Amino acid sequence: MIEVESFKGDTVAVMGLARSGLAAAEALIAGGAQVLAWDDSPGRRDTAQKRGLKLADLTETEFTGVKALILSPGIPHTFPKPNPVAAAAKRAGTPIIGDIELLARSCPEARYVGVTGTNGKSTTTALIAHIVGAAGRAVQVGGNLGTPALTLARLGRDGAYVLELSSYQLELIDRAAFDVAVWLNLTPDHLDRHGGMDGYIAAKRRIFKNRRGRPAAVIGIDDEASRAVADAVSRENSWNVTRISVISRVTGGVFVEDGNLFDDLGRSAEKVMDLREVPLLPGRHNWQNAAAAYAATRALGFARADIVAGIASFPGLKHRQEPIATVSGVRFVNDSKATNADATAKALACYDAVYWIAGGVPKEGGIAELAPFFPRIRRAFLIGQAAPDFAATLGGAVPHEIDVTLDRAVAAAFAAARPERGTVLLSPSCASFDQFTDFEARGEAFRALVEALPGTRS
Repeated sequence: MIEVESFKGDTVAVMGLARSGLAAAEALIAGGAQVLAWDDSPGRRDTAQKRGLKLADLTETEFTGVKALILSPGIPHTFPKPNPVAAAAKRAGTPIIGDIELLARSCPEARYVGVTGTNGKSTTTALIAHIVGAAGRAVQVGGNLGTPALTLARLGRDGAYVLELSSYQLELIDRAAFDVAVWLNLTPDHLDRHGGMDGYIAAKRRIFKNRRGRPAAVIGIDDEASRAVADAVSRENSWNVTRISVISRVTGGVFVEDGNLFDDLGRSAEKVMDLREVPLLPGRHNWQNAAAAYAATRALGFARADIVAGIASFPGLKHRQEPIATVSGVRFVNDSKATNADATAKALACYDAVYWIAGGVPKEGGIAELAPFFPRIRRAFLIGQAAPDFAATLGGAVPHEIDVTLDRAVAAAFAAARPERGTVLLSPSCASFDQFTDFEARGEAFRALVEALPGTRS
C-alpha cells in the first residue's frame, strides 16, 4: 500500500468503499489524514468497519473543513444525476478527485503511462507493462484493469506505472499527468453517464489535460472521432504525437499492414515483426493494441529488440479472448470483458463456427451492429436481462435460444458445438450486474463451468 501524505492532518471524505475506495481510505489514514468514509451499501459499510475505518454518513455532511472528496469512479457526479454526496461537495467548493490523482501526488518521481479508449484498454495496458517488465525495468500495472492504484508498490524515478483509465477515472484527475498518454479508439459507450457523445469525448480527452516535460501521445486514427482528437492534440505543441493505424499506412507513425507491424518513426517504414505469429494477440483489434504498445514503449526509450521480444512473449489477458480449454474437440473462449457490441465484434471476427453466449445488462444500441458477423454464428445462447431484446434482433438470421443463466447456456452450447467441433465463445456485449458482481466474476464462473464439463480436454 502507498501511504498518501498529501492530506496529512486534514479531514478527507471517501465516498464508495469497493476495492479502490477501501484502498484510498486506508492509504489516506496511513498518511496521517482523518478520513470520513461512507458507502450506500450496508454490506460495504460493514466490511469497512471490520477493517477499522470510521464511518460517517456523508449524505448528512456539510463538507465544512473537508479538504477533498475521494469519489469512487462508479458514482456519478454530473450526468445523469449527481450523487447527493457529490452535489453537497460541489456546493461547498470541496475538490472531487479519485485514487489515480492520489497516486500521482504520492509518487511524483515515477514515470506514468495512461491508456484509454473504448476498447482494447486492458490488453494494451497489460502488454505495455509486460514489455517494460520483461526488459528489466520496475513496473506496476493497475487502475481500471482491476488492481486499485494505491495498492501498488511505491516506485521512484526508475519505475513506471502503467494504468488503464476509464472515462469515469479521467473525470476525477486534477493535477495527474502522463509521460505517455495512449488513446486507442472511440465508439459510443457510457453515453448516459456523460450526457452524450460530446461529454464522453471530453472525459476521455482529460488524459491529455496535464503535461510532464515533453510528453508523448499515442493515438489510434482508425475512427473519425479519434482522428479529430489526434489533430487537435498535435496542434498543442507540448505533445509529441504518434499516430497508429491498422487500416492504412501512417507516415511518421506506427501501422500494421497484412499483419505486419511497421515502424515509420525514422526516415522510412521498417518492418518490425509479423503479428500473425503471436497466438495470444489474434485479430486486427489486437494488432492495434500491439501497435499502441510498441509506440508507447518506444516513447519510453526501449530498444526495438526488447519490445519485439516482449510482444512475442505476451501471455495474454484474463477474460479477453482467453482460451480456457478444448473439451471433446470444442474450443472454449472467455471474452467476458466484452461488455459492448463493438468489443464482441472484435472477437466474432476471429472465429468460425461460433456458438455464442451473450447477454446481461444491455448497453445502448444493443447488438444490431453485429449483423455482418451473424453468418459466423451457428447458434446463440442468450442470458440475463438482454436476452429478449437480443432474440428480437437476431430474429431468423441466427438460430438462438434463451437459456436465462450461464450454467444452462454453457451446457447447451457444448452439446450443440460437439458435432462440428466449433468454438463456444462467451462474449456478452453486456454489463454483468444482473447476475454477477463484475465481468471478472462472470468470466471465472464460465471457467469453472467449462472445467466441470465431461470429456477429453486439452
